[in-house]
Amino acid sequence: MAQTNILLESGTNELELVEFFIDEGTDAAGNAYRGYYGVNVAKVLEIIRMPSVTQLPEIPHPSVRGAFNLRSRIIPLVDLSLWLGKGASEVKDSTKVIVSEFNRMISAFMVSGVTRIHRLSWTQVEAPGKHLNEYSGNSVTGVVRFEDRILLVLDMEKILADLNPSLAMKIEESAMASIEDAKRPSKKEHFRALIADDSTSIRRMIGTMLEKAGFEVTQTVNGQEAWDTLVELKKRAAEEGRPMSEYVDILISDIEMPIMDGHNLTKRVKDDPLLKEIPVILFSSLITDRLRHKGESVGADDQISKPNITDLTRRAFELIAKHQNIEL
Repeated sequence: MAQTNILLESGTNELELVEFFIDEGTDAAGNAYRGYYGVNVAKVLEIIRMPSVTQLPEIPHPSVRGAFNLRSRIIPLVDLSLWLGKGASEVKDSTKVIVSEFNRMISAFMVSGVTRIHRLSWTQVEAPGKHLNEYSGNSVTGVVRFEDRILLVLDMEKILADLNPSLAMKIEESAMASIEDAKRPSKKEHFRALIADDSTSIRRMIGTMLEKAGFEVTQTVNGQEAWDTLVELKKRAAEEGRPMSEYVDILISDIEMPIMDGHNLTKRVKDDPLLKEIPVILFSSLITDRLRHKGESVGADDQISKPNITDLTRRAFELIAKHQNIEL
């Protein structure tokens, strides 16, 4: 089953999820239990049958079953059941492999089977609650409720970072030192940044980095909260007769977020007569060569692929200088 070319118009706050399942053994009563999960279609290159797998000489992680050759590209294969702590998957006729691209990496994930593609609004995707986060080890980014089952949207980036710590997002001490050295006087006393990201750890990391560079930072958990914040700031600007640049200098947003995604948030900002001058940086694992056009179509001023966080501050300063015609 190859990925279909079902294209969503950017900025509509819609997404498509590939629903797959993992047979997770039996419950206390001896009944077979099947867990249902989802991954954004935008991250999926194709879905294939179980290939011939070659074991690696040194296993980097117990859930990596080996690697396989797909059109002259050697791709590591992760058994999602093993990674989730459910035990090794049994290879059956229904077994599928989801070949994915995000964080500028191509990886493959073995699952018990694939059911269908759902077209949804991000308003239908709930943020995982505190207890679900604790029980899942923060490996779930969203929850979709259907009449007969619950679908969990997995944090594929966390899986890759767990398998290969070198891919995890982090700020090198040398990079942080260069960020602090890059602070230069300007016509403005300080800058204000608004962050939208549903990952607590990433929000904090971005916020810490920007604060080190002299920004005042406001953090929001999704596009809707960021939009509400901007609407309130726009109201204040009108009441006080001041330009929006005195309230927010830069917006940095993830793309995949419950309730409102980053593309829809960006489109709303750029369609607004007063807010459109605020530069927007999309910071997401979905920034790839084949998906970059989606951010461009909604007017994003810049797009940076996770986990390349150390470029954010420099690019933010450059955009502010360009939009406000000031020297940094």
